[in-house]
Amino acid sequence: MSVEIWLGEPFPLGATWDGEGTNFSVFSEVATAVELCLFDEGGHERRVRLPEVTAFCWHGYLPGIGPGQRYGFRVEGPWAPADGHRCNAAKLLLDPYARAVSGPIQWGNAVLPYAPGSDGNDASDEDSAPFVPRSIVVDGAFDWGGDRAILRPLHETVIYEVHVKGFTKRCPDVPEHLRGTYAGLAHPASIKYLTDLGVTAVELLPVHQFVHDGHLLEQGLRNYWGYNSIGFFAPHGEYASGGDRGAQVNEFKAMVKALHGAGLEVILDVVYNHTAEGNHLGPMLSFKGFDNVAYYRANDDDRRFYMDYTGTGNSLNMRHPQTLQLVMDSLRYWATEMHVDGFRFDLAATLARELYDVDRLSAFFDIIHQDPILNRLKLIAEPWDVGPGGYQVGNFPVLWCEWNGKYRDAVRDYWRSQEATLGEFGNRLTGSSDLYQNDGRKPYASINFITAHDGFTINDLVSYNEKHNEANGEENRDGESHNRSWNLGAEGPTDDPEINALRKRQRKNLLATLLVSQGVPMILGGDEIARTQRGNNNAYCQDNEISWFDWEHADRDLLAFTQHAIAFRREHAALRRRRWFKGRPIRGKGASDIGWFKPDASPMSDADWNEESAKSFAMFLSGDGLGPDERGRRVTDASFLLLFNAHVDAVAFTLPGKPWGSRWRPVLDTTFPSPEAPSGSLDAESQLERPGLSLIVLQRE
Repeated sequence: MSVEIWLGEPFPLGATWDGEGTNFSVFSEVATAVELCLFDEGGHERRVRLPEVTAFCWHGYLPGIGPGQRYGFRVEGPWAPADGHRCNAAKLLLDPYARAVSGPIQWGNAVLPYAPGSDGNDASDEDSAPFVPRSIVVDGAFDWGGDRAILRPLHETVIYEVHVKGFTKRCPDVPEHLRGTYAGLAHPASIKYLTDLGVTAVELLPVHQFVHDGHLLEQGLRNYWGYNSIGFFAPHGEYASGGDRGAQVNEFKAMVKALHGAGLEVILDVVYNHTAEGNHLGPMLSFKGFDNVAYYRANDDDRRFYMDYTGTGNSLNMRHPQTLQLVMDSLRYWATEMHVDGFRFDLAATLARELYDVDRLSAFFDIIHQDPILNRLKLIAEPWDVGPGGYQVGNFPVLWCEWNGKYRDAVRDYWRSQEATLGEFGNRLTGSSDLYQNDGRKPYASINFITAHDGFTINDLVSYNEKHNEANGEENRDGESHNRSWNLGAEGPTDDPEINALRKRQRKNLLATLLVSQGVPMILGGDEIARTQRGNNNAYCQDNEISWFDWEHADRDLLAFTQHAIAFRREHAALRRRRWFKGRPIRGKGASDIGWFKPDASPMSDADWNEESAKSFAMFLSGDGLGPDERGRRVTDASFLLLFNAHVDAVAFTLPGKPWGSRWRPVLDTTFPSPEAPSGSLDAESQLERPGLSLIVLQRE
């Protein structure tokens, strides 16, 4: 049966339905022909050659083709691995701009572009169509009902890193058919939990369409985290309660709308550094078959192979204008059509590599900086990759925030009572000015975190000295071996009441530290209820009870404490400054904007910061001189004294007197059983004995 096709338009790329038909356009600089493949409900394939090519974009318009249509492409062109070209018309390709993707991969030789046993050099002639997903034409119309970007200032932001599926998969308050889906996260019970907790933004682990690795499926495992993207415009279909034939798009939008309605911003963890197509021996699913060397960084010495700055087999070629356009088009799509509020860029250092070094002035950052849509969003870098010179904490441009790995390490080291950590810990508490002050950024450039999806949970951080990743099937070789964790005397769960009491206190110490630090706090979802992964610090493949939230055994006391600590932060501008400390007396006040004291209330000297055995100190935070708010109005707050004791033994603190204060009232205490601190006031220059491993916040009266 013949199909009517018109010339169509080269832009926009992808499949665009206009109400009467669909325009298809794909990029390939090396193709000699491109076939559009249409599939009916029975899986029968019809092929139509795209009739026109403009600026290397192959395009055509099909009247009468509309939403729900399943399609793919076949590309004719050179098969020359030595030159980096891998076109193979036997392989059905996903549209790089597909708005929805349907179906899984059935792993086998058919999805490989080369003949088995040829080391990747000889082309395969086996048709992959029966074994690979389909792209879906979608209708982008959606009633947003006046939804607008929240644009909450960063210094008022509290981020909650969470997995769409894991959050609700075992939640009894969410209807069973919605658990583990976008609709489940949008359910009133989920939203009430998040708003009661007090966070202001959810940072979702990858929701771009991703692939479950064949070797994991063979072991009965799955790619749970989703850092294996294949569709940069498509919401992952498995997270949709209404199926993957396009319903995932509207369900995702409805989720964003519901979260926005509750005042919650949505940040996406995005993976633009590599794709699921792997190395030269990996499958052919999309980009590799359209234009391999345009989309991927080839090895300059042998173009059969890829540069791999990610540890996954390939790296996207951010030097090529089409790849840059792909990433920028994807970002704008999620911002404008899906209404997300920001992005966290996985292995962001890879995006900055124009040659071999990380270049903070690379084309990618230049384009982001001038883009009027994207430069207003929250832009967060994971500032490292696995390539040479890839650790770039503190080196990203002015519009960017960074996951502060130095904060994570310093806080972990301090609370596990390591020596010679005081100076580093003090730097991290105050916003990491050594990293961000001298390049035009503010304290909120630091995304402070102690735990994240990759590594131990807070519960496991205080329960295990060693990783326990046996369930991953790699004989416990995978995952970080240096976790800066401390089990406090027993490996894993224990019946010892003393150890359990210390672990409870340590969980509070870590969360409280995060929430009184300058910068933007990021809480790993589930830490507030003492979620455990049973010592697994690399649960990327554990789509099961190891990773899903265990609501039945949630630590309600820790949850109440975390809610209280977040509310305390929200109420006090002194804990979320917009400007750097000056470290000098405030006019007419006598006291500095910040002060540091030894336990005997004498000021800390340079030598004290470098004293190896010093693990206890007091920090004064002034509520005066905070600078104006967004409307230019003077901001004032209460002043606070924070007493930190990372010794295992009790320490007697003398409370400083004038000009710092005359009376002090406890407001947050990690040793107190209830969320609120004990009532009463303490005179200046009196002594307060603090138990080992404890934190208390005192407010000046």
